[in-house]
Amino acid sequence: MVNYPVLERRYKVSEKIDETQEVLIIGMQPDDGKPNAFDPGMFMMVSGIDKQTGQSHLARAESIASDPSSVNVEFFVIKNPTHGDHLGRSHFNDVQIGDPFVLKGPNGQFRFDPAKDGKVLFVAGGTGLSPFMSMLRHMRAVNAAVDTTMLYSIKYPTEVIRKAELEQMEKSMKLKLTVTVTRPAPGDGWTGQTGHVDAAMIHKYVPDLPERMTYVCGPLPFVKAVKDALAALKVPANRVSADVWG
Repeated sequence: MVNYPVLERRYKVSEKIDETQEVLIIGMQPDDGKPNAFDPGMFMMVSGIDKQTGQSHLARAESIASDPSSVNVEFFVIKNPTHGDHLGRSHFNDVQIGDPFVLKGPNGQFRFDPAKDGKVLFVAGGTGLSPFMSMLRHMRAVNAAVDTTMLYSIKYPTEVIRKAELEQMEKSMKLKLTVTVTRPAPGDGWTGQTGHVDAAMIHKYVPDLPERMTYVCGPLPFVKAVKDALAALKVPANRVSADVWG
């Protein structure tokens, strides 16, 4: 595993997409125009800069959704966080194109190397999709033949992040994707899987689970529940890698 130098660099907001009712996509480009070396799955400490004083705001950890070969970085940000230390309205709701930020990193041990894992299971909760999007984009960029199954848990059918890109990946990369909606409602048009990810759901969609390295990312209650389900299915702890936010 490469020990990347933790660097502090200035970026500017280059993209702001109102992706879903609950999620913003924020893209940033480095002032020096150079990519930041990292492994898919890692995160950055992100600090806004006060335009009047030049002082940095409190840094927040954000998983990188972009591929390591990309100069720009992309983050999936919850508009109104309800977990952990970031309760209330997100600072990112008010950012504008061109706003300055300081990014420090890369950080984290939640990493993926397609050369080591030929068969994987990704289990994502909400914006926990972010590191998996980086992993999938990296696989696509290097044309890695990784057999990938992903369970993606969201509250509502409208909360699929980067839906068109995921659908394209299902076709071009043979990604086996199952989206499960935890708060289905009459008239929402959803006909797919519903309910929280549990042992029965994993068993249903991942019959070859023992052959796969499993990666899990999402809020703490989600990650704990998935890890408990994997333990109930007799998956060894050393076959599970998890990242928690909130």
